[in-house]
Amino acid sequence: MKPYFGLRGGWLTFWVSVACATDMTLFGYDQGVFGGVIVTPDFLDTLHLDGPQNTSLLGTVTAIYDVGCFFGAVIACWLGEKLGRKKTILVGTTIMTIGAIIQISAYSVAQMITGRVIAGIGNGINTATAPVWQSETSTVRWRGKLVVIEMILNIAGFSLSNWMTYGFSYLHGPISWRFPLAFQLIFMIILFSTVPWLPESPRWLIAHEYEDEAFQILADLEDKGVDDPFILTQHKEIVFAIQYERDNNVGWLDLLLGRTGASGGTCTLRRLILGAGTQAMQQLAGINVTSYYLPTVLINSVGLDNKLARLLAACNSVSYLLFSLIAIPKVERWGRRRLMMYAAAGQCFCYLIITILIRYNELPGYAASKQVASGSVAFFFLYYVFFGIGWQGVPWLYPVEINSLSMRTKGAAIGTATNWAFNFMVVEITPIGIQTLHWKFYIIWTIFNAAFVPIVYFFYPETADRTLEDIDRLFREDHGVIVCRNKEAISPKRPWGYVEHEQSEVRRNSSIDSRVLSRGSRLQSVAIAAAVREQEREEREEEKGSVDYQEKVDT
Repeated sequence: MKPYFGLRGGWLTFWVSVACATDMTLFGYDQGVFGGVIVTPDFLDTLHLDGPQNTSLLGTVTAIYDVGCFFGAVIACWLGEKLGRKKTILVGTTIMTIGAIIQISAYSVAQMITGRVIAGIGNGINTATAPVWQSETSTVRWRGKLVVIEMILNIAGFSLSNWMTYGFSYLHGPISWRFPLAFQLIFMIILFSTVPWLPESPRWLIAHEYEDEAFQILADLEDKGVDDPFILTQHKEIVFAIQYERDNNVGWLDLLLGRTGASGGTCTLRRLILGAGTQAMQQLAGINVTSYYLPTVLINSVGLDNKLARLLAACNSVSYLLFSLIAIPKVERWGRRRLMMYAAAGQCFCYLIITILIRYNELPGYAASKQVASGSVAFFFLYYVFFGIGWQGVPWLYPVEINSLSMRTKGAAIGTATNWAFNFMVVEITPIGIQTLHWKFYIIWTIFNAAFVPIVYFFYPETADRTLEDIDRLFREDHGVIVCRNKEAISPKRPWGYVEHEQSEVRRNSSIDSRVLSRGSRLQSVAIAAAVREQEREEREEEKGSVDYQEKVDT
C-alpha cells in the first residue's frame, strides 16, 4: 500500500490539518464545557460546592486544569524533540483520555481535581505540539491560514460546549453534567484514528538525520519529485538553518542567566520572549474572564437569571465563531502585527465601556440599571468579535514562526506554558475578583489591552508571507530590539531580497546534478564540510602564528 493512502500535496496537508484542528477543537471544548458545568445544580450538590463560601474552592477546581496544562507544555519541551511531533500528540491524547474518564466518574472534589490535572497535562502536551507540526508541514502561503483555521475550530469546540451544557441544563441529575464532560472522548477517538498514518515533520526528521524519509515527505507535501530543484533547495535551506543553530547553540542555563555571548547571533532569548509574550498578552487581554465564567459574569455582574445567562453565552459563542472567520484571509494580507494591534485597541474600548456600564448597574437605586446591564452584554459580544479576529489564532502561530528550528519545540512549549500559567492566574482570581471588586475588576483588563498596542508596534517583527528560514535570516542579520524602524522587519509582504535569494538558489540548483546536490545538502555532509573549514581555518592561523614568530626571532 502507498504511504498516506496515496495522498499527496494539498490532500495530505488537509489531513494533517484535520488532525491538528481536531486537537484544537478538543482544547476549545474543554475550555468552555466547565463554565457550564459549574453552574449545574447536580454538579454543585454532588461535589458539595454550592454556596458563596465555596467560591474560592470552585475557582480552584476550575483553574487547576490550567496547572496541568502548564506542566504538560513544559514536558513537551523535552518530549517533542525526543519522540517527534506525531508520537508526542498520541501520548498527550492518551493522557487526556485517562483524565476525562476520571472526571466523568467523579463523586468528590479530590477525584475531580485529579482528573482535571491529568487531562490538563495531556492537553498541555498537545497544544504545545500541534501548531508546530502544522507549521512544519505547511507551505508558506497556507501556514498562517491553517493555524488560524485550527484556532477557529477551537472556537467551534468552545461554541459546541456552550450549546451542549445549555441543552443539558433542561435535564436533571448526573447526565446534565457528566454527558457534556464525556462528549470530549469523540475528539480523542478521531485523533487516534488519524495521527498514526500521517507524515512526521520533515524538519524534525532532518534535524535527527532521517534524511531519506524527510526528502520523500517534502516531495509528497509539495506534490513534486524528490529530485525537483525546489525540493532540493528547500531541503538545503532547512539543513543550513539547523547547522547554523547548532554552531550558535545556547544552553538552557545560559539562556536563563542571559549569557548568550558569542553564540547570540540567532537572538535565541529574544525570540523565546517574543513568542511567550504573545501568549501572555492573550490571557491578560481578559478572554478567560468570560470564556470560563461568562454565565457566572452575566449572573453576578449583569444580574441575569441562570437560563438566560447560559443562552446568551451560547449565542455569544456563535457570534465569536462567525466573526473569527475574518482572520483567515486577513492573517496573511494584514499580517500578524496589524491584527494584534487593531484587535487590542478594540478590546480596550469594549472593556472600558463594560466597566462604565456595570458601574452604573451596581449603583443602588439607579433607575436605568436594567438598560445599562443590557448594554454591557452587547459589549461582551463585541469584545469577542475583536478577540476572535486578532488574538485567538496569532498567539498560537507566532511562537512557532518566530523561533528557530532547534528552539521551535522548546519555544512553542514555553509559549504554551506561559499561556497556561497566566490562564491559571486569570481563572483563579476571576470569581473572587468579581465578588470583591465588582465593577472595578474590569478596569484591570482595560489597562492591559491598552498597553498591548505600543508593545506590538515597537517590539514585534512581522512573520507573515515569509518562510521559517526567512525569519532565521532576519535575526541573523538584524539584532535590533526596536523593529518599527526596519521596513523589512514590519512589512506584511515578503521582502524582495528574500524572494531574489530563493529564486537564485532554485536557478543555481536546477543546473546541478540532483544526485550530487542531494548528497551534498545532507546535514551530515554539511557538518563535515563545516568541520573541515574550521580545521583549515585553525591550520591557517597556526601557520600565520608560526611565520610571525619566526619573523620576530629573525629580527
